[in-house]
Amino acid sequence: MESRWILKQRGDSEVVEKLMEVLSVDANISQLLAQRDITSFEEAKKFFRPEQDQLHDPYLMKDMDKAVERVLKAIEENEKVLIYGDYDVDGTTSVALVYAYLKKYFKKRIEFYIPDRYSEGYGISYIGIDHAAANGFNLVIALDCGIKAVDKIKYATERHVDFIICDHHRPGDELPQAIAVLDAKRADCSYPFKELSGCGVGFKLISALAQKQNEPFEQLLQYLDLAAISIAADIVPVVGENRFLAHYGLKLINSVPRPGIEAVLSYSQVLRPEKTEDSNGLAFNRELTISDLVFLIGPRINAAGRIESASDSVRLLLADKMSHAEKLANAINDLNTERRSLDNHITEEALAMIEADPIQKVAKSTVLFNESWHKGVIGIVASRLTDNYYRPTIILTRSNNLITGSARSIKHFDVYDAIDHCSDLLEHFGGHKYAAGLSLKPENLELFRKKFNAFVQDTISDETLIPEIEIDIPLNFSDITPKFVRILKQFAPFGPGNMAPIFRTDNVIDTGRMRVVGKNHLKLELVQTNSPSEPFAAIAFQKGKHYQAVKSGKPFSICYHIEENEWQGKINLQLNIKDIYSDQL
Repeated sequence: MESRWILKQRGDSEVVEKLMEVLSVDANISQLLAQRDITSFEEAKKFFRPEQDQLHDPYLMKDMDKAVERVLKAIEENEKVLIYGDYDVDGTTSVALVYAYLKKYFKKRIEFYIPDRYSEGYGISYIGIDHAAANGFNLVIALDCGIKAVDKIKYATERHVDFIICDHHRPGDELPQAIAVLDAKRADCSYPFKELSGCGVGFKLISALAQKQNEPFEQLLQYLDLAAISIAADIVPVVGENRFLAHYGLKLINSVPRPGIEAVLSYSQVLRPEKTEDSNGLAFNRELTISDLVFLIGPRINAAGRIESASDSVRLLLADKMSHAEKLANAINDLNTERRSLDNHITEEALAMIEADPIQKVAKSTVLFNESWHKGVIGIVASRLTDNYYRPTIILTRSNNLITGSARSIKHFDVYDAIDHCSDLLEHFGGHKYAAGLSLKPENLELFRKKFNAFVQDTISDETLIPEIEIDIPLNFSDITPKFVRILKQFAPFGPGNMAPIFRTDNVIDTGRMRVVGKNHLKLELVQTNSPSEPFAAIAFQKGKHYQAVKSGKPFSICYHIEENEWQGKINLQLNIKDIYSDQL
């Protein structure tokens, strides 16, 4: 599928010149900063060196005072408290964070609860409420879920179970009547930052409690690794408060990883076989990034809840002994292997369904149902199909007496709004602009499919259905100096709102050493014909179709990330090519 190359709007020329002067950086670095709305030395300092004063007072969040008051009451009156969370990475990290902090106050009067994906479904469940009531839990703190649990909270109140809801999903028309509802996205909440993860909201709760108890903020830094993992896995913007949390969370993971994280990463290539005395505490052979949290840690933490019980993921994150963590990580890695096999098989079936249907092949959206598909992996399958066909996608399966599904979207299209348009046919739905979940009765499936597809057909433009590569700035190879790369690395952590810069370079040729590696990848050595520099190593994943055009020797254009590649203990600069354009194609 061909992509559109879009050049980002350039920053204000006066701002660019000012930043060059006050920061002593070149025009390219200054331009990248200006594009990120950084206009002064102070703003640049905060961007490169996030500080605690960038965090907002947690009491600015609506209902925070009520939440803290209720937790303190539970502490004073020796009540039992249940920490309740969703079964995905954001939910399990949220539970681990709040549980770990509150355990010192509640001792043996605190437990955690993760609903079963299959018997209970997403969010607060009646089974979970009954469990709390039957076991004497007067207070439940719900994390990463609950914002739409209006009827469930009414039921909980009838059973004399109080709820504090900590969520970050978009609310419905009515808020649950809980003791406190912490969600910056609620219409009456003036909290300045609206893009916290569920774990981020949990962190604000313990920050408010610590503030009330006159505890130093530094004691909370030990939990930021969990916040960083949630930010990465839930794909929330890495800006504002999230940038602070991710920055210091990554530092913690890279310096003193908790046993559960180290145990999980032992199944990847980043963990050193042996720690040495001169390792400065680092357990890894290179510095871990947000991308590593997404691809190396997130899927394994998720795997437990996809296949069996996510409670093991929480136990892994809370483990304080390496032997315990290794045992849990081994079991979870086995589940991740099973998960990978399942989602590959279902993805193949889903792709075959589309290819066999002439209407589906050219549709502007995808809605597929198979009652035998595994509920735990349909979200992954939806993501894979979205990547393959680049259109809003919903994958559905049967769960008990309902049909349940996961939706994924593409840039510039709000799938939550599309699902909301069909809400009269749904039993439940929730989520974000680009990812959502839903459930409906079997008799409403075809009506939903038609209504959803019609809404997409009427509202999405043909241009939106063409993948877009947003290029930050054009760059000559001679501009890629050691100083440029050193400063560029400090733009991390990368993620939505602060993506790793993509550069465009024209008049590029291969030195003749190009070869096909792996599954249709190109390994190249590139020079720019009009810009003297040393050749740059490059990798172009899934770009084998360009082999002949590159081999012809005629100049072509590339857009790419600049990254460091670790191979056999050595770290070298590499261009990660996102796309190639040539007149020969």
